[in-house]
Amino acid sequence: MSLYDTDFYAWAEQQARLLRAGQLSDADIEHIAEEIDSMGRSEKRELLSRLAVLLMHLLKWKSQPMLRGNSWRATIKVQRREIQRHLADNPSLKAKLPDVLADAYGDATLLAARESGLPESRFPASLPWSFEQIMDGEFWPGGDGDL
Repeated sequence: MSLYDTDFYAWAEQQARLLRAGQLSDADIEHIAEEIDSMGRSEKRELLSRLAVLLMHLLKWKSQPMLRGNSWRATIKVQRREIQRHLADNPSLKAKLPDVLADAYGDATLLAARESGLPESRFPASLPWSFEQIMDGEFWPGGDGDL
C-alpha cells in the first residue's frame, strides 16, 4: 500500500513539498489530479447544498406564513451570505448556476415537503424565482421579511 492509502495527510504534505521543490517526476501526479477533481466537485456540491437549504426555507416562508420566525429568517440570511462568499471564492461556479439551481430546487421541494408536512405538489414544479431574487436581502416571498 502507498502512503496515499495509509496516511492521506502525510501523503498530501509530501506531495506539496515535492511540487514546491519542482520535483514533478517524484510526485504522485495521478492521485494529485484525482484529488483536484474531487475538490472541484466538492465545491459544486457545497453550492448545491447551500442553495437547497436557502430554497427550502424560502418555500416554507411562502407556504407557511403563520410559522415564520427568527430561526427561518436567520437561516435565509446566513445561507445568502454563505452562497455569496462561496461564489466569490469560486467565481467559475456562476456558469454552473442554472443546472445547480435546478438540482437544488428539486432537493428543496423534497425537504420542504418533509419539514412542513405539505405534499410536494403544493410547491411549484420548477423554481419560481430568479437567482437574483433569492439572493436579494429584500426578497421575502409572501412578504414580511422583517417581522
